[in-house]
Amino acid sequence: MNMLPAPAVILVLIILSLSGCYRTQGDEPTEQEERKVVVTNPIAQDVQITQMYVCQIHSRRHIQVRALMEGYLEEIRIREGQLVRKGDVLYQILPSVYQADLDAKSAEAQVAKVKLEQSRKLLKDGVVSQVDVALHEAELAKAEAEAKRAQVDLMFTTIKAPFDALVDRLREREGSLIEEGTLLTTLSDNDVMWVYFNVPEAQYLEYMATEAGKEDTHEISLVLASGAKFPQRGKIAAIEGDFNNETGTVAFRADFPNPEHLLRNGQTGNVLIQEMLKDVMVIPQRATFEVLEKQFVFVVDDEGKLHQREIVVQHELEDIFVIASGLEKNDKIVLDGVSLVRDGEEVEYESKDPKEVLADLKYHAE
Repeated sequence: MNMLPAPAVILVLIILSLSGCYRTQGDEPTEQEERKVVVTNPIAQDVQITQMYVCQIHSRRHIQVRALMEGYLEEIRIREGQLVRKGDVLYQILPSVYQADLDAKSAEAQVAKVKLEQSRKLLKDGVVSQVDVALHEAELAKAEAEAKRAQVDLMFTTIKAPFDALVDRLREREGSLIEEGTLLTTLSDNDVMWVYFNVPEAQYLEYMATEAGKEDTHEISLVLASGAKFPQRGKIAAIEGDFNNETGTVAFRADFPNPEHLLRNGQTGNVLIQEMLKDVMVIPQRATFEVLEKQFVFVVDDEGKLHQREIVVQHELEDIFVIASGLEKNDKIVLDGVSLVRDGEEVEYESKDPKEVLADLKYHAE
C-alpha cells in the first residue's frame, strides 16, 4: 500500500480541522440565536368587516289570481311573463248568465218601486195603513240590494290587475269551465324585492347598538346564486319581533330596488352586511395561539421576558384579528416563533413596524 508523504498528511488534517470549525461556527446556531424572535405592536386603524347570510328573495307583492265567479273562460288577454299595469283586463268569464240575472233583479226592483208609489197614494186616501207602506218600502230596499249584488257579480266576470305586476304561468285556457276559487295565475310586483335572512343574537345586538348610536355605517349588498353581485344596494327595512329559540336567530328583511326586474320571487342568494369599524386595534392572526378555546399572545416586557396574555377577539378577518381587550398600542407581541418560546423566558428580539407587517399579509384589512 502506498503511503502519503508526511507533508500531504499534515495538509489533509489541517483542511479537515478547518472544515469542522466552519461547520461548528456557521451551520449550528447558538442557543442565543435560537431565542431571537420578531416582535411587533398592535395598530389602530379603520377596518371593514363583512358578514354573510343565506337569504330568500321574495316579491314585495305576490298574489294568486282566482276566479270569484263560475262560468266559461271566454277570453284571456295576457301572456305568460307579460308586464301588466294596474287596471288592465286579465281574464273575461262569459257574462251572459250574470247579465240576465242583473236584468231580472233590476226589473224586480222597478216593480217594487211602482208598488211603493201606489201604496203611498192609497195611504193619503185612507185605503191602506202606514204598515202597508212600510212593507212596500222594505220590499223595494231588498229588490235594490239584490240588483246591486247581481251587478257586482257581473263586474267580477271581468278580472283586472290590482297593481303593476309580472304575470306568472297561465293555469287555465280559453273555454275552460271555471269554478269559484279556481287558480288562474299569479302576479308578482318585482319593483322592490324583500330579502329575508336570519341573524344570530350576538350580531343582532351589535347591529342594534350601532343603530342606537345613529351611525349608518352598514352597507347592504346581495350576491346572487351565480356569484355575481347585484348592482343595487339594499337597506334594512324590518326585523321580526320574535327570536327562533331553536336556532338562536331573528329574521331580518332587506329591501332592494329591482328596476331591471332581474330578481324574481323565490330566488336565493347571500346578503352581505359590511360595516366600517373606526380606529380599532388589530394584530396578525399568526401572532396568537389558542388554549382551551381562548386566544393568547406572548408579550415582551422591558427586560426582554415573555409573558403569556389572554386577549378577547371582537372580529375575525382573513389573517388579522380585531381586538376587543387585552392589549395596548405600546405592547410588544411575538410575531414569529410563537411555538418556539415559553412563558417567562428571556429572549432577544428584533422589532418590525406593524404597518409593514400588515402590508405583507396575504389578506389586508380594508
